[in-house]
Amino acid sequence: MDIQRLISKFHEIFPVDGKGDVRLFFSPGRINLIGEHTDYNGGHVFPSAITYGTYGVARRRDDQMIKLYSMNFSDKGVIEFPLNDLDYRKEHDWANYPKGMIRYIQDAYGALPGGLDILINGNIPNGAGLSSSASLEMLIGVIVSEMFDLKMDRIELIKLGKKVENEFIGVNSGIMDQFAVGMGKADSGILLDCNTLKYEYAPLALDGYKIVIMNTNKRRELADSKYNERRSECEKALSRLKTVLDIQELGDLSEEEFEANKKLIADETLIKRARHAVYENQRTLKALQALRKGEMKTFGKLMNDSHHSLREDYEVTGKELDTLVEAAWKQDGALGARMTGAGFGGCAIAIIASDKVEEFIRKVGREYQEKIGYGADFYVASIGDGTKEITKEVV
Repeated sequence: MDIQRLISKFHEIFPVDGKGDVRLFFSPGRINLIGEHTDYNGGHVFPSAITYGTYGVARRRDDQMIKLYSMNFSDKGVIEFPLNDLDYRKEHDWANYPKGMIRYIQDAYGALPGGLDILINGNIPNGAGLSSSASLEMLIGVIVSEMFDLKMDRIELIKLGKKVENEFIGVNSGIMDQFAVGMGKADSGILLDCNTLKYEYAPLALDGYKIVIMNTNKRRELADSKYNERRSECEKALSRLKTVLDIQELGDLSEEEFEANKKLIADETLIKRARHAVYENQRTLKALQALRKGEMKTFGKLMNDSHHSLREDYEVTGKELDTLVEAAWKQDGALGARMTGAGFGGCAIAIIASDKVEEFIRKVGREYQEKIGYGADFYVASIGDGTKEITKEVV
């Protein structure tokens, strides 16, 4: 990203001097290495922040106005609203995410002393399932916290991001995305217990391998997808299990406990949904142990098993994701591959031997083009830090 171009664009869009310095921030996207659709089922996830993400240039204002401009949605122009009018408005489009964060920050920490000019530019593909919305939420949260020296606790900020998604936007998602974006650490994955928010970092020693993100280029709008339907199905399965079992979440069950009690669910579709949630949670714990022991082939197999479960039991993959992943499985140097994110389009990830990456991209890309009729995009990802101010790094 050309930092000077961002700052020049900021001064072009917001030419009037505000209060104080122009400051620069970065908020990553995320991939989830394993542990899909487990977060809202009280299970574990294993995400990482990536070095693709969202940049924000900000300056304080003398008045009570928030003025936002995104280089990614330049046709929308500058979207503005006062600090005392933070209701959701459909016409404000992408700016509802920042608006929701500012609203809930004020609810929790009191009225802000002034407004902000903020320019945003991201290099996460829109709708790809790499969590551009959580990246934007955490970016705004950290900008507001730092610009007004609020010293906000990072976990509390993450919870506010989830609240924006759930209550302001209306997507019934879990906390993984905001947590991975807000707490990311370079060259590390995060094992997160979504029930308790206990977490630990695990070094990703991918010596000799690269993570390749494969974008189907089929857009997925999370709020309009079957995401909420899947969550509801899991809740129904859980409620039936709880008539006999003393559990709070599907993530509380071992594979053996699930198999011994699945008859309580008494509905084949609901059994499949719950089976994925239980087995995927256990796969995630096994994956961490494999990484710690340096057993990369085991880790790759667990990734493959995850995709099988997401395809057969959870039914959230679709033709595009399956085509990419199945093509990836056939390639030399491929340890494992699976969809990542909510599904229904978006992205898959693969762990590929470093010396095979170019050949992998060429062959998988060709097969996808032939079967789907349009191209996929590929990104070689690095694992980066969570949301932070980077002004001091570029000045």
